Amino acid sequence: MAAASTSMQAFRDAREFLLRNRDDYPTAYRDFRWPELDEFNWALDWFGHLAGDPESADATALWIVEEDGSEGRWTFTELAHRSDQVAGWLRERGVRRGDRIILMLGNQLELWETLLATMKLGAVVIPATTLLAPADLTDRVERGNARHVVVGSADTGKFAEVAGDYTRIAVGEPVEGWLDYAEAYTAPGGFRPDAPTRANDPFLLYFTSGTTAKPKLVEHTHASYPVGHLSTMFWIGLEPGDVHLNISSPGWAKHAWSNVFAPWNAGATVFIHNYTRFDADRLLSEMDRCGVTSFCAPPTVWRMLIQADLGSLRTPPAKVVGAGEPLNPEVIEQVREAWGITIRDGYGQTETTVQVANTPGQPIKPGSMGRPTPGYVIALVDPATGEPGPDGEICIDLAHRPLGLMVGYHGDEERNAEVMRDGYYHTGDVGSRDEDGYITYVGRTDDVFKASDYRISPFELESVLLEHDAVAEAAVVPAPDELRLAVPKAYVVLATGWAADESTAEAVLGYAREHLAPYKRIRRLEFAELPKTISGKIRRVELRAREQDPAAAGQRAGAEWRDDQFPGLRS
Repeated sequence: MAAASTSMQAFRDAREFLLRNRDDYPTAYRDFRWPELDEFNWALDWFGHLAGDPESADATALWIVEEDGSEGRWTFTELAHRSDQVAGWLRERGVRRGDRIILMLGNQLELWETLLATMKLGAVVIPATTLLAPADLTDRVERGNARHVVVGSADTGKFAEVAGDYTRIAVGEPVEGWLDYAEAYTAPGGFRPDAPTRANDPFLLYFTSGTTAKPKLVEHTHASYPVGHLSTMFWIGLEPGDVHLNISSPGWAKHAWSNVFAPWNAGATVFIHNYTRFDADRLLSEMDRCGVTSFCAPPTVWRMLIQADLGSLRTPPAKVVGAGEPLNPEVIEQVREAWGITIRDGYGQTETTVQVANTPGQPIKPGSMGRPTPGYVIALVDPATGEPGPDGEICIDLAHRPLGLMVGYHGDEERNAEVMRDGYYHTGDVGSRDEDGYITYVGRTDDVFKASDYRISPFELESVLLEHDAVAEAAVVPAPDELRLAVPKAYVVLATGWAADESTAEAVLGYAREHLAPYKRIRRLEFAELPKTISGKIRRVELRAREQDPAAAGQRAGAEWRDDQFPGLRS
């Protein structure tokens, strides 16, 4: 008990320090220290504190607005009680400390209840998106060694092909052969843990989206994500009383980032607009009606929002951030014009909490994703020399290991040795740092390539393409070239109303020519759908491989346009 009390106080001190210095980056970065934790269970200790504190007990913890207009609100006290019931019921059904449990639900109350309940039990959660197919689920059951699954009734059929001895729990309509989650609400409250939870006990096992290879298993503890996301709370600028909306799907790390830990670390409200089909105007209307004060969305959503009437939002949120991929300058400018506020970029991974960000109170430099967040020491390591410098792979200095860094890739010592080598955690991303310490994202180490001996950042070229009205999405990869060895080629998804024809190709290539240095010029273009992971990230590895086939045979890609086809673009 004494160890848990000491850990809880250390957590609260670290939290209060970041809240107190929310707008003072120099002080926060210089003086912040990660709390030293021994026994710590975030759901019991911190969330339980919020539920028992008169200042927060009756505040809204979770607010879900459904597509049909119905809505539900639950206080910290209510969620603490309901998750106690679920935890006790799960324990009666055989869930034990250390057991792996697949959690595959949409944005619904039961998702948050189960997450809190499993944390209280000391079980290990394997988050899963409802988009997974039976083959994906088989992989998660087998490699994740799952002993239980909690799934929406509509998705239980996917498990008919998934072999294994695991407890099946259905949320929603009763399903034959499955336990009915609704029975949990008949269980008594007042959950008591069977043993203390150590802060370094495993809690989350994430399967990554697999942009280049088979999904990795990222292991996090009761400290690394729940407490590590103090850095994310600081980046967003969350504080008690905020109503925070984050556009993210359950099953992916960003959902835990900003729909669970960052807002509840702050004592803020998690707000959800639960839709099946994205409607920018409806989203803005609900944000206005419900008084959203803080908003986070990936670049894809931001690009759709700027097509709507941003001015219809009478009271824009005071805090707006973007994550998942770097934001394009055009999006940032349009939001600034409409709302009078600048979107602040942040950088992190499933393997970490937010590492680099534009935090409140800092001057923002166009194109930069900001400076290292409190508790993170970032080095840019030259891949050739292994020495830190102004350009290189974004790495975390393990001499100052942050609490928000994963334990490692579960069961993969070879990969762990690779990413944790030479005293650094290697992110696989490349960046550059200016004289003020601001870091600009260049691209994945796998995606950056050379053309005419110049290093090319796909993201930089894609950002220029996206400024053209015809371009909805773009991905740039190297295409083999006899003279230059490789040239930049763009795969483009067209915006509504544009035809995939010669005129459009010339317009897009011409625009790129006008706005890019000659060595960065996009020489080839193809209109096509972009291959993506199940989480929506572009699989450039597939596009790179696609470029090799026609080139090896000396053939042109079927729908490819080249700049030398157009007299005005030749050089």
